[in-house]
Amino acid sequence: TLPPSALPGISPTRGEIGPPQGPRLMFMMSSGGLTAADLFQGKDAILSGPAGGVVGMVETARLAGFDHVIGFDMGGTSTDVAHYDGQYERAFDTEVAGVRVRAPMMRIHTVAAGGGSVLHYEAGRFQVGPDSAGAAPGPACYRRGGPLAVTDANVMLGKLQPDFFPAIFGPGQDQPLDADGVRARFGEMAAQIGDGRGPEAVAEGFVTIAVENMANAIKKISVQRGYDVTRYLLNCFGGAGGQHACLVADALGMETVLIHPFSGLLSAYGIGLAAISASRQQGFVRPLAEGSLGDLAATIETLRDAVCAEIAGQGAPEELIAWAPVLHIRYDGTDTALPVNFATHPTVAKVRAAFEAAHKAQFGFVYDDKPMVIETVEVQGQDGRVAGRDETDGPVAEVDVAPRETRRAFSEGAWHDTAVHRREALSPGSRIAGPALVIEPNQTIVVEPGWQAEITAKNHVLLRRTEKKRRQAALGTAADPVLLEVFNNLFMSIAEQMGVTLQNTAY
Repeated sequence: TLPPSALPGISPTRGEIGPPQGPRLMFMMSSGGLTAADLFQGKDAILSGPAGGVVGMVETARLAGFDHVIGFDMGGTSTDVAHYDGQYERAFDTEVAGVRVRAPMMRIHTVAAGGGSVLHYEAGRFQVGPDSAGAAPGPACYRRGGPLAVTDANVMLGKLQPDFFPAIFGPGQDQPLDADGVRARFGEMAAQIGDGRGPEAVAEGFVTIAVENMANAIKKISVQRGYDVTRYLLNCFGGAGGQHACLVADALGMETVLIHPFSGLLSAYGIGLAAISASRQQGFVRPLAEGSLGDLAATIETLRDAVCAEIAGQGAPEELIAWAPVLHIRYDGTDTALPVNFATHPTVAKVRAAFEAAHKAQFGFVYDDKPMVIETVEVQGQDGRVAGRDETDGPVAEVDVAPRETRRAFSEGAWHDTAVHRREALSPGSRIAGPALVIEPNQTIVVEPGWQAEITAKNHVLLRRTEKKRRQAALGTAADPVLLEVFNNLFMSIAEQMGVTLQNTAY
């Protein structure tokens, strides 16, 4: 490992930029900002990759004209979800892998549902994950002896077409995806289940369960905290996201999905869009009252000076540094503090009103005449210079695109003739009605029946629901293994939400 003094152009003391001797080395932090190499610490790296995805999802959605966004990042092993409604959400006290860490981090919720999540049929239940096939041996279709996984279910359903993948599978890394082997394995599982459903219905059942798991994760960071997701954009990224975007949106009642051209690489792209940032926190523990404002102002000034000095030391002009004081407020006697931006709510009355509004949205009630405490004072700052954005693109003429080829894909309990479109053949204004597959260099986008894809002026893929979702008919009294697992997960999610609310409101 090189000492900081060996890094060209960076001072070992404060991160000041010296003479231009070489590239500047910067690292992404879990809080969503960049910092100089010599200021970077291990505690800041825990969620730095997913934090890059959050920055990427916000900036690409803003470019597309949306400011209320749910981020949905589905990879091979897990799915990360995040919420944005005009400002980044950060937590100061976070539990990661059972360890409680006090460092500013983006609010990101992760579930064990990815393309490699293993499919199980045990004790009359369909289960997806939490174990993963990983990259080696990988899903069964990789021809390396792996178990059936979510990726295999999409191969079985025709939503992943082997001839659009390079021949890099098998022990010699020279064979195509193994669709025949996947069909045989799902046939064996259908025979084991023995309730008359075909292999494709078994595969669709597993996808339904995976989608519900991901939808429940999104509820944790939105509905559970008082946000109505039906009015949000679902910004979908990650290598497996495009295969499930429409289904996840349907499970949540969302009607618009954005898929950026770099969606398979959006976490890396987001790191490139991030700004230099710094933050400082200090315990305060004083009543929210006029008598505390003098000490509060002095504390904010001390923290602001430290934040601005750190950012200015990395080359940002001091007059262009954007900073904001955030107060973490709680009811006296409780443990749950909620953040309030003191810059936009600069009086005691306004802070009290903002805290009560947030508490009512998240927990459904407020206490009458209960004293409030300023638990922690935080100052967040960042380089205020924003890279120029091309806002000149005007509207484009929309045209329905006829498919050059079709394949068979299984959706909503039936096989459909599904249009196949190459992404490079689609230009701004192109409009595609589902069911359809859009084949990109690094992912497949599945346009489900009742959905429409359009290529915007900025070359984004925008998916919109064009028909009302059909309601499922009333079911009989026989236990359905798919719905059994869906309701099991749903009830478990409700119980967990009740537990969190009890924990957060206890005193």
